Amino acid sequence: MVNFIIRRLLQIPLVMLALSLLLFVIIFQLTPQQRAAGYIRSEQQAAQMDTIIRQRGLDQPFPIQYGKWLASTVQGDLGFSRTSSKPVLDTIKERLPSTIELSLYAGIPIVLLGIWLGTMSALNKDRFVDQFLRVFAVLGTSLPSFVLGILLLKFLYGSLGWLPGPGQTDVINTFAVLDPTFRHYTGMLSIDAMLNGRWAVAGDVLRHLVMPVLTLVIIFSANILKVMRAQMLETLTSDYVRTARAKGLGHRAVNLKHARRNALLPIVTLTGFTAINLLAGAIITETIFAYPGVGQWVGGAAQNLDISAVMGFALLSAIIVVVISTLTDLFYGVVDPRVRFD
Repeated sequence: MVNFIIRRLLQIPLVMLALSLLLFVIIFQLTPQQRAAGYIRSEQQAAQMDTIIRQRGLDQPFPIQYGKWLASTVQGDLGFSRTSSKPVLDTIKERLPSTIELSLYAGIPIVLLGIWLGTMSALNKDRFVDQFLRVFAVLGTSLPSFVLGILLLKFLYGSLGWLPGPGQTDVINTFAVLDPTFRHYTGMLSIDAMLNGRWAVAGDVLRHLVMPVLTLVIIFSANILKVMRAQMLETLTSDYVRTARAKGLGHRAVNLKHARRNALLPIVTLTGFTAINLLAGAIITETIFAYPGVGQWVGGAAQNLDISAVMGFALLSAIIVVVISTLTDLFYGVVDPRVRFD
């Protein structure tokens, strides 16, 4: 295990270097003026575009340009975002906690609900429960997130008025958050509000999170449900399950302890992909519900051809993919003791 962890940690810089080269090849297709626009912060600098091009080496051969760009990136200089009117790195630091907050509230129910529903569907094969859950899985995997989000806004906010509209908080509670005595511990507003004892603010944030979270849960849990059902059905017909039943083990012990645990191995991989896809799904979801996360920012940046913002988001995504992939491989050994890394 230790050797495997060391090998994977040593691979991360090489993978990131290869990804950075791939990303730079893409932006290298742009003109020097288009790339220089990503470093302009004022009208005065716009008049000095030729100077910026020379300073950044944007008129140099590919190896020199890549070396300077990589050196700037490693130092945290990802350019300036016209969309947020701030440096890209500062914008990511400011908005990433909100996206993590949304992903956490959605990710845990996605996995737990998908596993539970998939197990229930397999144990009730061809019964009403199974038929209903299979319809839910088909609808969840085929319904686009922007359609589901708009439908939820239409009925839960527009028609019924059960939940608040787009945004992260109501205006009245936003002023409470801006109170100088409000301390930001994590950057995640609901958690910080709880730690500050601002329960009204925390409740307001959670109410605004219901529809974005519900949208992501319905979409992504359907995939886990389908895979878990298929794996459970296959596992329930295995020889070791029949042997366990022949020994007189109870229904619960056979289904949950033996069958379900062995069916979870593909779910580990799918959970990793789900965590990665949550970042992509957040772009649409945050835009629909005007949620102030990284997704909403980069969605607007793409529309405004904000190259620096899009590249910063691409690098962030690459880092998240590499980290989650490594953690997924390590978690295999926890779920299935038969897996050996050495």
